[in-house]
Amino acid sequence: MEQIDKTKQFISEANQELKRVTWPVKKHVVASTWVVIALVLVISIVLGLVDAGLSRLVRLILG
Repeated sequence: MEQIDKTKQFISEANQELKRVTWPVKKHVVASTWVVIALVLVISIVLGLVDAGLSRLVRLILG
């Protein structure tokens, strides 16, 4: 019974915390998502170029 009471208390406290959350509006979520996608693409390209450059360098050194 104690475990059930603890679970009920946890759920109650979690619900209270969720009521205090300020949820972002859709416009902000979409804008943030595009920023993340753009940064991931840019970083992927940069890391790909660095990887290609280092691969060529290693091949050049090792002959």
